[in-house]
Amino acid sequence: MEELLTVSATARRIGVAPATLRTWDRRYGLGPSSHESGEHRRYCASDLAKLMLMRRLITAGMTTADAAVEALAHKGEVEVEKILKHFEIRSDVVDAVVKAAQSLDRNFVVAILRKDIDKYGVIDSWHEVIVPVLIIIGDIWAKTGEGIEVEHLLSETIAGLMRDLSLSIKKPINGRPVLLASVGEELHCLALHALHAALAEENIECYFLGARTPIEALTSMVSRSAPPAVFLWAQLSKNGDPKYFRDIPSIRPAPRFILGGPGWDREECVEVAYVDDLTLACQEIKQAIGA
Repeated sequence: MEELLTVSATARRIGVAPATLRTWDRRYGLGPSSHESGEHRRYCASDLAKLMLMRRLITAGMTTADAAVEALAHKGEVEVEKILKHFEIRSDVVDAVVKAAQSLDRNFVVAILRKDIDKYGVIDSWHEVIVPVLIIIGDIWAKTGEGIEVEHLLSETIAGLMRDLSLSIKKPINGRPVLLASVGEELHCLALHALHAALAEENIECYFLGARTPIEALTSMVSRSAPPAVFLWAQLSKNGDPKYFRDIPSIRPAPRFILGGPGWDREECVEVAYVDDLTLACQEIKQAIGA
């Protein structure tokens, strides 16, 4: 038996207010396909597909009236690629990702970002789209106290996308993998995921240790894998301890240590390289592996 959803359940599913659904029904005829007088309004799967398309087209910048025409004529599943063709200006992409994130539309966020990355590459998409989106979402939460769930879901969605992209290497150009880690109790490692994906675009293979990497794990990995480069991320100053590169046992050839993130005291870490962004991080790592 086909699942039928109430107005409230449908609104939650597509990420709009119930009042918005009633407005779309009244103005554009986008209501339940079968509704008898005196009965509660129930939406079926085909109704849901039309409404999802409607919301995504509006997110992509189409006027509500034009989106309604497209949605009413639609049959079958929502084809994301047809929606994405509406994005031309990068600021439009930022706005669309913000709106999709606020609607908890994870799949649409991934589709938008994949298209942008396919066209511009990880580093450019990170600086021009992803970072601005994260700033906007963070500012909204800071000002209103609402939307913490949006920030968490968005961060995990981006991390998942970057993990997928980092697995795309077919023929690594480095014989020994580069080591990437967030040190100490550092939980913030989204930028590290982006670096991993950016290096994968260059066919540079990495060992990704992720968040909260203790010095024991770092020491063991350096000794066992002899990486040509070790990139250490610290977002918070309490985690940017020089011991994470000073107390590592010496090996030959010695790895090139590279630091990233605002948690490091540059004056205290002058003996190793420090980078301010993904572009410089990739350049330092490529130099270390002789690429």
